[in-house]
Amino acid sequence: MNLDLHVSRFDWAGGPAGIGGGVADLARRAEAVGVRTMSVMDHFFQMDRMAPAEDPMLECYTALGYVAGCTTTLRLRTLVTGVTYRHPGLLAKTVTTLDVVSGGRAELGIGAAWYEREHRGLGVPFPPTAERFERLEEAIQICLQMWSDDDGRYRGTHYQLEETLCRPEPVSRPRPRIMIGGGGERKTLRLVAQYADACNFFGGPDEVRHKLDVLRRHCDACGRDPDEIEVTTSFRDLGPSPTVDDVLRGADALAVEGVSTLVTGAAGDDPAAWLETTFGPAMERLAEIEPAPLAR
Repeated sequence: MNLDLHVSRFDWAGGPAGIGGGVADLARRAEAVGVRTMSVMDHFFQMDRMAPAEDPMLECYTALGYVAGCTTTLRLRTLVTGVTYRHPGLLAKTVTTLDVVSGGRAELGIGAAWYEREHRGLGVPFPPTAERFERLEEAIQICLQMWSDDDGRYRGTHYQLEETLCRPEPVSRPRPRIMIGGGGERKTLRLVAQYADACNFFGGPDEVRHKLDVLRRHCDACGRDPDEIEVTTSFRDLGPSPTVDDVLRGADALAVEGVSTLVTGAAGDDPAAWLETTFGPAMERLAEIEPAPLAR
């Protein structure tokens, strides 16, 4: 079982002058604990369903580039990039740059986007849901083409590229991994089955079991082995003072369903200390937990 860290808030680091140092310290200590991947949100406003929109929020790829320079093994990802925020060709170039400067540690996390307030606030077009999913599939196709030997044209409904040229190439082989975020059963999980190396779910074992049943059906429909897809899930509701046994009990319950990676959050006013206290003593035993195969 792997452990990833998702940073969705920066208010714990103090004012603007303290955020950089706080993020660097958290990243280094997370790496020392054994966290595999550090992710940040791709939002321009804090999510107003979680905290005031005026709370601090960093631009994701600038922040991840900074984290790359502060660490040596930590993998780097958004959870997840909204397809509406960047033209797909520029997104592929951005993720490639992060992969190159980090020595092959970047991943592409992508989804259909949803936060209308920040779109309207900053003047970013916010198409209807159906169009956003069409754009999501085209964006993934463009990234895959830019990370291939095909430098030619791309012609889609929403995007037309004359040259899918991307140099330098990514360091990751055969390309940066792709995570598609979300649990929509008709569209999102179909795209996961068709294109993704990883998915991300919220909820407990029962909810994860249901989503994976749907994902298996999509994999069957497109001839994909579901065990090629890494299953990650949010792992945050541990109570005020979780013990090692609490962590391992929760991990075991998710592993039975096929989850191979837990994604915890940056909790409290000192998230690095919380991470060290909560997960540090459990890491050796956590690594011994084997997820159940998805193909059943």
